[in-house]
Amino acid sequence: MFFVFACSKKENLKDSDNLILDSLSTYSNKANNKSYTDNQRIYFNKKALSILSNQKNSLGVREKLFEVSKAFYALKQDRELRKAIALMLKNSIEVKDSLHIAKSYNLIANQNINISQNDSAFYYLLKSEKLFLKLKDSIDLGKNYIDKAFVQYSGCELSCIQGLSYLKNFNLSQSQYDAYNLVGISSNELKDYDNALVYHTKALNIAKERKLNALFHYEANSKNNLGIVYQYQNKHKEAIDNFRSALQEKDLLIDSPLTYAMITDNLAYSKFKLRDFSDLPDLFYVSLKIREQNDFPSGIITNKIHLSEYYAVIKDTLHSQQFAKEALDLAKTTQISADLLASLKQSSLVEHKNASLYSKEYIKISDSIQQEERKAKDKFARIAFETGEIIQEKDKLAEQNRSLLYFFIGTLFVGLLLFVIRTQRAKNRELLLKQQQQKVNEEIYNLMISQQATIEENRVKEKKRIAQELHDGVLGRLFGARLNLDSLNRFNDEESINSRFNYLSELKNIEQDIREISHDLNREKYVLINNFVAIVTNLLEEQKNSFKAELNSSIDETIQWDKVSNAVKINLYRILQESLQNINKYANAELIGVELKKEGDLILLKITDDGIGFDINTKKKGIGLQNMLSRVMECEGNFDIKSKKGSGTTVIISVPIEKKTVEA
Repeated sequence: MFFVFACSKKENLKDSDNLILDSLSTYSNKANNKSYTDNQRIYFNKKALSILSNQKNSLGVREKLFEVSKAFYALKQDRELRKAIALMLKNSIEVKDSLHIAKSYNLIANQNINISQNDSAFYYLLKSEKLFLKLKDSIDLGKNYIDKAFVQYSGCELSCIQGLSYLKNFNLSQSQYDAYNLVGISSNELKDYDNALVYHTKALNIAKERKLNALFHYEANSKNNLGIVYQYQNKHKEAIDNFRSALQEKDLLIDSPLTYAMITDNLAYSKFKLRDFSDLPDLFYVSLKIREQNDFPSGIITNKIHLSEYYAVIKDTLHSQQFAKEALDLAKTTQISADLLASLKQSSLVEHKNASLYSKEYIKISDSIQQEERKAKDKFARIAFETGEIIQEKDKLAEQNRSLLYFFIGTLFVGLLLFVIRTQRAKNRELLLKQQQQKVNEEIYNLMISQQATIEENRVKEKKRIAQELHDGVLGRLFGARLNLDSLNRFNDEESINSRFNYLSELKNIEQDIREISHDLNREKYVLINNFVAIVTNLLEEQKNSFKAELNSSIDETIQWDKVSNAVKINLYRILQESLQNINKYANAELIGVELKKEGDLILLKITDDGIGFDINTKKKGIGLQNMLSRVMECEGNFDIKSKKGSGTTVIISVPIEKKTVEA
């Protein structure tokens, strides 16, 4: 049975893994399927990345991460691309997978190229190059050289040739096209026009023969590049032939409107140079409209400069100056050096008043560009040199970092230990303080009991004294007056009548004595009854004066406090005092209610607040709460507490009234 169960469990796990892999494969295939919209492909690729993020590090997972990263790169999702590359690089470094580490660096470099961070791109391309060389990975190394050529100010042709030498035995048409195209562009910038024509022609032939992706219109791009080289050579007829041929490509305007606009502008400019004004300036305006619709500032600037040149030739000075000014204003916002130089040059030609000013600014920017180019060249050389040094020092830095880490961990441990010791000492002091406070409370409690006992003893003595006064004084005088009145009732003479009046006066005096004794007794009883009420009132007044919370109190006047034992009074007072202290410390209350009332044979003490409350199921019982429970149990009463976080607290204590037997 165990064997069957174990096999069944393994089969379930295998089925689950297969299901995950099937889902991953489905999402990955859909992400690379161009029949879906870009948003749909992005969604599918995110799903694939989410699944891969929860998988164990393996070669298959790293390969899939590379596919997902390439898809995000193609879809221009920089944020998700960074996540995918970071995960792939982390997993690759964990298992020292040099191939995928190198691929990660190459992807990071290409991402930097897209945001014009060429120095960072060059740095990562050097790192990936060294790893690909060690791995003898010709294909990836060749592609890496071509990527490096893209960011180099000098050495572009050399890197492309190196890339092509590694790719020559492989049918990688796209990489070969990119290499020839880059060499052609670089040669044109270096004014090596013959070489530029050779390599752009090679790129065009690859695009035609290998039938590269029609969506990107590589043939049209190559023909445009050839036309630009002819423009630089002032061979505008040949340039026009190439531009017109490029514009004949099917769906060029739909698939790549900016490419269409660029070729149209170039065609119009070559016609203008030949002073063939047919279709002009309409072709310039067609190109300008497309570029404005697609928000392409550099293209807009170029168009407006060309329009300024056109209107200057046909002697329309107003429009010429207008377009030159618009081009310069836009160039100042974009701060692209090439656009600024071209705009300043045209403005100096059409605005003669400010020509000197524009020329000075042109020279200043041109000089700064040359300096920046020299700096960039030096920077790339320095990056190449420093990258080697960084790799050599990497192990040394890693060792230093480990030492620093150990030091910081040790320091943190010591600091944590000191913090714990200090915290424990503070807790011990707090506990000692609470113990001392508890001891003082007990002493006060005992003192109150002693005072109440003394008061009770004095009351007993006073009662005995009053009883003696009544027995020996008032009762004796009443007895004598009664006997004399009985004897005088037998006589009706004047003397007897006067004697009776005298005895009646004596009876009045006795009555007055009894009244005074009664008043004294009532006054003492009132003082004794209200002694507890006064103590409680003083406590409540002190609470009102010392704390900002509003206090509402009610004490039932019908409670016969003389029938309540001193122990009960003391315990009620202490419970009230402890409750107020807890409210002041912890509750943050704005309103407090205190009520003492009689219900049947019970005295009810109710204390409420509108503070923060607490969970009575999880809150530990502190010393104060335990003391309150103990006092209620001593009085044979009931204790109830209700509280909820954010809803305040209610404490209700009910204790029986103990009738006190009065001695005769």
